[in-house]
Amino acid sequence: MSSSQLGFNTLAVHAGAAPDPTTGARTTPIYQTASFVFNDVEHAASLFGLQAAGNIYTRLTNPTNAVLEERVAALEGGTAALSVASGHAAQFLAFHSLLQPGDEFIASRKLYGGSINQFGNSFKSFGWKVVWADSDAPESFEKAITPKTKAIFVESIANPGGVITDLKAISEIAQRHKLPFIVDNTLATPYLVRPFEHGADIIVHSATKFLGGHGNSLGGIIVDGGTFQWTGDSRYPQLSQPKAEYNGLVFAETFGNVAFALACRALGLRDLGPALSPFNAFQILTGIETLPLRMQRHSDNALATAEFLAKHPKIEWVSYPGLEGDKYHALAKQYCPKGAGAVFTIGLKGGYDAGVKLVSNLKLFSHLANIGDTRSLIIHPASTTHKQLSPEQLREAGAGPEVVRLSIGIEDVADLIADLDQALNS
Repeated sequence: MSSSQLGFNTLAVHAGAAPDPTTGARTTPIYQTASFVFNDVEHAASLFGLQAAGNIYTRLTNPTNAVLEERVAALEGGTAALSVASGHAAQFLAFHSLLQPGDEFIASRKLYGGSINQFGNSFKSFGWKVVWADSDAPESFEKAITPKTKAIFVESIANPGGVITDLKAISEIAQRHKLPFIVDNTLATPYLVRPFEHGADIIVHSATKFLGGHGNSLGGIIVDGGTFQWTGDSRYPQLSQPKAEYNGLVFAETFGNVAFALACRALGLRDLGPALSPFNAFQILTGIETLPLRMQRHSDNALATAEFLAKHPKIEWVSYPGLEGDKYHALAKQYCPKGAGAVFTIGLKGGYDAGVKLVSNLKLFSHLANIGDTRSLIIHPASTTHKQLSPEQLREAGAGPEVVRLSIGIEDVADLIADLDQALNS
């Protein structure tokens, strides 16, 4: 049966996988090898010339990673995917396939702090410029477009505030100006939001988070929607111009609706090298099998916790789109009706000092720099993950001094509420 005939829960378990043809192993094996033997000289030549699919070297392809790629592509409704070492690596390789020195891209200000730093600082070394826009005002993206603009980037559910982005409104702007629309779907996962259905062309993930779901392995994913027309578009020479290293091959003409994913692999991963280990791919695959079960429990627990905190006397405000009356509640109902995810922020009446004390007083929550674990996690962004940002950037990112970010796990919610209550009261 094709992926289009199967339900989400079935795809989470079966997509991309089959019993091992040699041993009969039902679980996808960990192909822990650096290289693969060629059948003959002609086979080797066809692999290196991109004339045949197959395995050469684990930096480029690996059978374990291939199952992960096919599974995430199926869950997102994309045409192909590439697995890499981390979410940051996924963003880097995606932009490497789109941008030349002097090019610009537009990104929402409401992003994970590490992405703000990557875009605003590290990308300068490549001559790539980010122009910031406000995801609450889609028209700000259109106003920021110049002849140098080559892409638009947002998060479907923004980290750390759980902000829901109006994907359709921004995708319409991208389509009008023939710009690829990139969506980071890490916090939502395809269980809650499928960005291709709302106009995205490319999706990236930190698979470290909810896809893997157990806080044990780093990974990143790029998913090609197969929708953007690269052919003949001189703005994207990596895809539309002949590549000398492949005997003049033009990716857009040769590979059609999987051209972007293959360019990220054959032109980006090949030379820049942030490969995903097969062991980590195996761990993430195992996590994805329970993705729909976990995401529903995450969302249900988060809503109950947010409702409790919204009434607590030590809390100034709670930012969670699942709450009625929240600024983003209508968008949450539109884009993620099954739940608004696990991550949200709170503002403490005691400000910065109260935030530091809260994370110190909790006993069940883990104070660490991650989200998307089965365990409940907490962090004070202004003193940790977003510390490198200016006060203005902290406010724009929803990470002011009074802000604490929670990632609600799959424990019994009554225990989570009790732990928060004792910590706040102490």
